[in-house]
Amino acid sequence: MEDLSVYEQNNLLYSQEKLSKYRPGGYHPVSLGNTFKDGRYEIQHKLGWGGFSTVWLAYDKEKVQWVSMKIMRADTSQGSRDLHNLQLLADRSQGKPSAKYIVSVLDSFTHQGPNGTHLCIVFELLGPSVSKVVNDYHSFGDDLEMDIILRMSEQLLEAISLIHVAGMGHGDISGGNIAFSCTNLSHATKEELFAVLGSPEVEELTRLDGKPLDNSLPNQLVKSADWENWVDEDEEDIRILDFGEAFIQGNEPKVLAQPGQLRVPELIFTNCFDYRVDLWRAGCMIHTFIFGSYPFYYLGEDEVLVSQMIRFVGKLPKDWQPIWERMKMNSERGLKSPEEVEVSELDRRLSRREPDPILTRLASVIRQLMRFVPSSRIEASMALALLRSEQDADYDP
Repeated sequence: MEDLSVYEQNNLLYSQEKLSKYRPGGYHPVSLGNTFKDGRYEIQHKLGWGGFSTVWLAYDKEKVQWVSMKIMRADTSQGSRDLHNLQLLADRSQGKPSAKYIVSVLDSFTHQGPNGTHLCIVFELLGPSVSKVVNDYHSFGDDLEMDIILRMSEQLLEAISLIHVAGMGHGDISGGNIAFSCTNLSHATKEELFAVLGSPEVEELTRLDGKPLDNSLPNQLVKSADWENWVDEDEEDIRILDFGEAFIQGNEPKVLAQPGQLRVPELIFTNCFDYRVDLWRAGCMIHTFIFGSYPFYYLGEDEVLVSQMIRFVGKLPKDWQPIWERMKMNSERGLKSPEEVEVSELDRRLSRREPDPILTRLASVIRQLMRFVPSSRIEASMALALLRSEQDADYDP
């Protein structure tokens, strides 16, 4: 653990990526103005970070456009699953219109730095994540408009259907792994782009004892762009990204990394899963588009999560009941049995919203995606057809 008290104090020390990950095998230290690939890409802002990479806004001097550059940690750069899976999906989905809802890889190369050799993946310029936009709306007491929710849901289902038809599963559908496209700004001036992104907030990294920084560390800390004036969710499409957990159907990994609130029920009650984890997650995301939050919260207790699932979905499968009874016995919370749930939590939440035919259709799709037994979940293509056929019927004179 890096001792942050030895540095001149500022908020970015604590609010951005962990400084301890700037080490041999870790993140590559980046400063604004750095260039990559013989000067072709110039770094202008930070877009975000994750456990395995940092993501930067770069200007492509050759193509004269803005791009997103993902710089992988050195210890995860060899044989990147993200890049491999994206290339595999691109090969398997060439010419299909819905491929546009998968993030486009424009370039990839390696870069040698003080912490090792880093894979750099250049993507089309991406806007804010869906989580960011939805959270912003709800923090101001607003909701996304229903036609935008419908369009986002259709595009999400199109993308997932494409992935499944290609014989793959994404494995990690979440609000952070869905972003808006940014075609309106990919050729904007720097001033125009920064008016939407917000100008970079930078703090120099300085030791209090005056000693020089280790060369594994960045010279400056950069705050991730907050997209403070983003207003294009009604014009831009969505993009599915981060294929690091993706897999070939029939060759699923033994372990699937999952945020607690997005855990799929089959991995709580069995050790088996397949591509249909994406269908449960799609239902969770459509719920998020509508209500501004995931259907469930998670505080580290499986029995509390399952109790919420029962209230939302209904009775557990018979084969899972003995496991659930044991879970309840080990709980000190007095959890309700499935038989005691009279009105589903989804219906309860819907009852607090104004009636709307689009909302009714989306709720029906959520119910059919979020079923306990994976084989009973509606396929993404069927969910999409259901949305569109009902949509057409609504407008049929």
